[in-house]
Amino acid sequence: MTSLVIAEHDNVSIKAATLNTIAAAAQCGGDVHVLVAGFNASAAAAAAAQIAGVAKVIHADDAGLEHGLAENVTAQVLAIAANYSHLVFAATASGKNVAPRVAAKLDVGQVSDITKVISPDTFERPIYAGNAMATVQATDATKVMTVRTTGFDPVSATGGSATVETLAAVAASTSVSFLGSEIARNDRPELTSAKVIVSGGRALGSAEKFSEIITPLADKLNAAMGASRAAVDAGYAPNDWQVGQTGKIVAPQLYIACGISGAIQHLAGMKDSKVIVAINKDAEAPIFSVADYGLVADLFVVVPELVAAL
Repeated sequence: MTSLVIAEHDNVSIKAATLNTIAAAAQCGGDVHVLVAGFNASAAAAAAAQIAGVAKVIHADDAGLEHGLAENVTAQVLAIAANYSHLVFAATASGKNVAPRVAAKLDVGQVSDITKVISPDTFERPIYAGNAMATVQATDATKVMTVRTTGFDPVSATGGSATVETLAAVAASTSVSFLGSEIARNDRPELTSAKVIVSGGRALGSAEKFSEIITPLADKLNAAMGASRAAVDAGYAPNDWQVGQTGKIVAPQLYIACGISGAIQHLAGMKDSKVIVAINKDAEAPIFSVADYGLVADLFVVVPELVAAL
């Protein structure tokens, strides 16, 4: 029994989500192999070989794999899928793009968003926006699964000594091509890997107030900035700041929710945070049901006071 983790990388380094995914794969039993499919990605393959718990790194290098196009990565995974009992992806935008294609081509069911490995064929995953947990048994010979990274502590990025095997890349698809990308640049920590997150909700009232109130607190704490869907829909914050079931799933050491009522969809994205602080003038706001510390107060008064005290 051997699991294959499909690494997420930028052709130079391995992304943090892969470390959590490897932790989940290790709990399935047997060896863990990592596929690094990219272009001029030898540095990423070498970094993968240093990850604790990895037995082998498979490195496929081709121009068609440079940008992680789902069609090409899928073909590369399928080329070696028969060698593995588990094909494991992070439940990120990339993983969710490739995993269903692999499952469909193999004609097997996909187990999505797992948060716990009970046994090699039985997993736990959230349903109903995290209000219930389902135990799912996969009976297919090959298990295709995505991992909710916040459910597993990451393995160490160092300490391993895996072998690196070079694999001939599958020919790139002629039906798709990479035209370009617009990458959002941010000096702050990346939202899904940040240790501290400060989020704002619709109560802030405008994009100007969002920036005026939330930014200084985030600056003081060297935190990432997040937002509720209501705040994003109202135009107070960009889409990539959205935390929740339809946004990003986060589990920082500290999550500060300012003016967020705590709709089910938002709670599903942040309730696994280690410490949750809620600031809301509505004492009945659902956010207080998951908060470790709650302050019933006007955020326009107390947040600047908090910033001044830090």
